Amino acid sequence: MSGTDGTITLDDLDYDLPDRLVAQTPVEPRDAARLLLVRRAGGPLEDHVFTHLPRLLRPGDVLVRNNTRVFPARSFFHRATGGRVEALFLGALTEPGSGAERWEVLLRGRPRREEVLENEVGGPEWRLRCIEPLGDGRWVVESLAASPVLSLLEEVGVTPLPPYITTPLDDPDRYQTTYACSTGSAAAPTAGLHFTTGLDAALASAGVTVESLTLHVGLGTFQPLRAQTLRAATLHAEAYEVEATTWTRLCEARHAGRRIIAVGTTSMRVLEHLAREADQHASSADGETGQAVLRGETRLFIRPGFSFLMVDGLLTNFHLPRTSLLALVMAFCGAARTRAAYRHAVAHDYRFYSFGDAMVAL
Repeated sequence: MSGTDGTITLDDLDYDLPDRLVAQTPVEPRDAARLLLVRRAGGPLEDHVFTHLPRLLRPGDVLVRNNTRVFPARSFFHRATGGRVEALFLGALTEPGSGAERWEVLLRGRPRREEVLENEVGGPEWRLRCIEPLGDGRWVVESLAASPVLSLLEEVGVTPLPPYITTPLDDPDRYQTTYACSTGSAAAPTAGLHFTTGLDAALASAGVTVESLTLHVGLGTFQPLRAQTLRAATLHAEAYEVEATTWTRLCEARHAGRRIIAVGTTSMRVLEHLAREADQHASSADGETGQAVLRGETRLFIRPGFSFLMVDGLLTNFHLPRTSLLALVMAFCGAARTRAAYRHAVAHDYRFYSFGDAMVAL
């Protein structure tokens, strides 16, 4: 390692992975995935399956899951000259019903300011005006259609699977968690893909509480890092929502000595962000429930040297090298411990990435 804090480099986040270990399809049933137990304090690594999770936890533990739902965020448009433009819709920039919708969209195809693109399936019924480039291929676009963007994408969009998955997905619901309910993500919070209703019942019987929050996954989670050192790296903002009563229960559980276990790096980022921004929560009433909701955006980059204020455990999949996700795992488990876990996973043929196996660090 080049250092123990943000001075470590991208090379420190690298590792070798045989192509055969990149999972192309999810296991069936969901909770049949393998699960590697990593004790952060040291000791032998333990091989389990996901159905063992209830007995690996303690009564009183609190699992916190991200209930975001993936929408079919990828669609294709044509320029007036006939050139094809791929569009990945990352997040709405305007409130629903506030007039012409503006979105942040990742465009591949070299559009220009004020250029109008036409959807290759929807035709003139759905056109986009390119308003302003944001860098890294991201644009502010304005939808010129009468229908909401999310409704249009449900008709003509496709689920944006990661590029390393080349096998078509037979059932799009397998890229959703069983508890997904808040639409807004361009990618799934994949640690949650292993849960089933049966496992949820087993967790409840074991005295484990489950809480929910929302972080809509965008470029902040899955874009590769480019800065040479982690200290210089930044992440794009991602929107979160947490019911105020949920946050109160989590704080009370933490003060009572109960362990807070984040399901996925997305849940981890929200929990640690809120622990640091207690005086800056943007609280408002939810239009449907009337409940107070903490809303905002987080750019929190968790890297080695980070001090954890809220989370005691992490359940996560195995991540790509040279990413902020692997940096987060190293921050939580320690760089040496993380490297040992990944070497073990490779040596024992664990399946990697979105449809792969999982590890739980306690």
